[in-house]
Amino acid sequence: MKRIATVLVATLLPPALFAADQAPTPPWVEQSRQLANQLGGQLKTELTAAMAAGGPVAAIDVCHTRAPEIAARLSQESGAKVGRTALRVRNPANAPDGIERDVLEQFSAELSSGKAQGPLEAVFEIDRGGQVERRYMRAIPTDALCLTCHGPSLAPEVAAAIARDYPGDQATGFQQGQLRGAFVVTWAPSP
Repeated sequence: MKRIATVLVATLLPPALFAADQAPTPPWVEQSRQLANQLGGQLKTELTAAMAAGGPVAAIDVCHTRAPEIAARLSQESGAKVGRTALRVRNPANAPDGIERDVLEQFSAELSSGKAQGPLEAVFEIDRGGQVERRYMRAIPTDALCLTCHGPSLAPEVAAAIARDYPGDQATGFQQGQLRGAFVVTWAPSP
């Protein structure tokens, strides 16, 4: 099978890649970072509030309904496609494509090595028949809050809510610090 896309640039970025003594950060990369920060920040705020008000089952409801709504709003406002992906997805609509899978595997290896410092990012451009698609990814490490619904052991009511909302769930069994997934910002191809 022939691959239709050619990756022009695919680079894992150390946090200080665009330091003052180097080339300036391309505007689309900075805009992508801001969108990833907005998605992550808004989702974490809503999940934390739901956990405090109604526990983990309420947080699952937030993830199920609000995460796609927040991503859709940010996408509409920015003109980019904003979302999340993972090697083990809860929502099949978030499954990675081949390029994203490769980057996620690199993120996972970097986090597993214990050498990762700061956020793990990747930026790349893909030639799509003479037009360039730009993509940004930032790793989402599993933190303590995530373990309630993504950890190795779940409370029965949490497992039941996940089975109800996500019958094909693959996103449990994580340990703190492992790669949970990534934020993805994709800019439509342009000449």
